[in-house]
Amino acid sequence: MCQCARPFCKSRCRRGVLGEGMDDGLIAAGAGRCRCWWPGEHEDYVRYHDTEWGRPVDDEARLFEKICLEGFQSGLSWLTILRKRPRFREVFHGFEPAKVAAMGPSDVERLLGDAGIIRHRGKIESVLNNARRALELADAEGSLAAYFWRWEPATDERPERVVKSAIPGQTPTSKALSKDLKKRGWSYVGPTTCYAFMQAMGLVDDHLEGCFVRPEVAEARAAFVRP
Repeated sequence: MCQCARPFCKSRCRRGVLGEGMDDGLIAAGAGRCRCWWPGEHEDYVRYHDTEWGRPVDDEARLFEKICLEGFQSGLSWLTILRKRPRFREVFHGFEPAKVAAMGPSDVERLLGDAGIIRHRGKIESVLNNARRALELADAEGSLAAYFWRWEPATDERPERVVKSAIPGQTPTSKALSKDLKKRGWSYVGPTTCYAFMQAMGLVDDHLEGCFVRPEVAEARAAFVRP
């Protein structure tokens, strides 16, 4: 019998919709489906979970955007960042590294007065620094995508079953990625930030077993051509 405290989960497990013990971290998504717990009932968060998170990405601007926004999230919730993302994209030129790298101290001062983003000097300055480091990295490795996808972890680093209790905050690979980026001069790229980036950009699939999005992401990852 399911041990979940949520009545609907017990009901669904009894009906055989989920296997025994498969409800860890799942919430009802309607139409007889379940999804991961973390979007809750926020429409924008649910949309992000269902259509973006975990799907493989090789677009340079999106990869750079995500690693920067994960840095801004430090100490905050991703929902806060997500709701400010449109303004972040406006002020940082769509996170095109070359355009961001051309920004300077006057831009930092201007952005410190912009209530549409997170007004944290260190994090704003980090985006400019990281844009310059991103251009160097792309020159050295061929592209940001080629570099980041080298860090897709081996199967033996992944949990046997992807349930809420098995998802780590950081991994040996995210620690190694963090160390390498820092060596290259990047900032606000700790191992937890790097693992969140890996989750979001599809380097790992941490949609829970039983989440209706997980098969879609698995199919996308199988079809994805690694750069």
